[in-house]
Amino acid sequence: MTKALNELTITEAARMLRAGECTVRELYDACVHAAREKNVALNVYLELFEADEMAIAAAQTRIDTEGDAAPLLCGIPLAMKDNILIEGHIASAASKILSNYKATYDATVTKKLKEAGALFIGRTNMDEFAMGSSTENSAFGPVRNPIDPTRVPGGSSGGSAAASAGHLCLGSFGTDTGGSIRQPAAHCGLVGLKPTYGAISRHGLIALGSSLDQAGPLAKSVADAKALFDAVRGPDVLDSTSITDTTYPRKETPKTFRIGVPYHLLEEGLDPDVKENFERTLKELEAEGHTLVEVSLPTSPYALAAYYVIQPAEASTNLARFDGIRYGVSKEGKDLLAGYLASRTEGFGPETKRRILLGTFVLSSGYIDAYYRKADAARQVLREEYDRAFETVDVIASPTTPSPAFKFGEKSDPVSMYLEDIFTVSADLTGMPALSVPMGNVERDGVSLPTGIHFTAPLGADDLLFTIGARVTKETL
Repeated sequence: MTKALNELTITEAARMLRAGECTVRELYDACVHAAREKNVALNVYLELFEADEMAIAAAQTRIDTEGDAAPLLCGIPLAMKDNILIEGHIASAASKILSNYKATYDATVTKKLKEAGALFIGRTNMDEFAMGSSTENSAFGPVRNPIDPTRVPGGSSGGSAAASAGHLCLGSFGTDTGGSIRQPAAHCGLVGLKPTYGAISRHGLIALGSSLDQAGPLAKSVADAKALFDAVRGPDVLDSTSITDTTYPRKETPKTFRIGVPYHLLEEGLDPDVKENFERTLKELEAEGHTLVEVSLPTSPYALAAYYVIQPAEASTNLARFDGIRYGVSKEGKDLLAGYLASRTEGFGPETKRRILLGTFVLSSGYIDAYYRKADAARQVLREEYDRAFETVDVIASPTTPSPAFKFGEKSDPVSMYLEDIFTVSADLTGMPALSVPMGNVERDGVSLPTGIHFTAPLGADDLLFTIGARVTKETL
């Protein structure tokens, strides 16, 4: 059965464009038509852009003249999370406080994609300021999972995930602070990458946790995720935290992998059928010649607690600049302080306010030593434990999430929502790269829902993840 143009992977579309089997305009229109048709029901896009006719024509000309030498992403329609700046377009981070902020420059990620000839369909919905695991926290309403609209797509990059999974674009970019690319990738049956901290410039990303945030791709295949990552990776003079290819020792890709498995982390809180999928996937990898090695990460059970001290602390600092004076919601008060309070009270949603208050508390005098500095010390211990584990294994595997996509309102208790990140936060705390790839489905209420397997690699060894991910998905890179 022939795929519709908007259902193609990036690599399939690139081949068809170069073979003259479709045009850039036809590919773009197919994605836009699907987006307009489904967006009312799914609430994926906060804004669908007007077609950039010059960019579409330039991409077609480049493919016609350069052929296979043209960048792989040339003419490919993509979606961008609403916290990645695109010059001339609103970037609200799904918050009222930034509802009328129009970007005056491109994020480095955007700039590199434009240089590769990629096209942008629109900006995708998200949890406000990337705070959430379900995309229920957007000021503009929740995103629905295209596989089962009664369920969440995951978060905070739920809009980008739903756009790719629902074939409303060919690929998308999100940001990951504690699992916000990988968790929705698992819930939507996609490949999602959180790269090594610094591998992709953070210039032009609306900051949540500056020591944690990373942009990364959500894609329909491992090959697509690699293509998107390769297009935007690299150092940036505008981001002092960006790294070069020589920052970390190069890791050779082995023919067969030593896969570390922290079995002690899988004893509680994991749905039995998700655990069954995980064990089956590991057995399949073992049958292909890879070796399973039990590893111990004693501090990992405390990673979530450390994360929910460090991330709110950084959020409290980063969001202090949003005061309602220059853009977004602006309320007058009897004095300047009253104006600030009124603007931030109305401009921020409940989860954002909760984390600002928590972050301000853990940084306050008398509590910074008891909470923040202890969490930061735990973070360093966790890094050291992973470094020791990587002396004997190439990657470390776990399920991406403890359960498949859940129904709206099912995790109304904040703590139960935070537990969604139990397997993903360690990669953000340590800065290490991590990848989620589909590992089969489980059934809930008569619907077949995807699950994901999660691989973490040493710092700078992002390419190892694509290789092991492709072994799971049976792809040839």
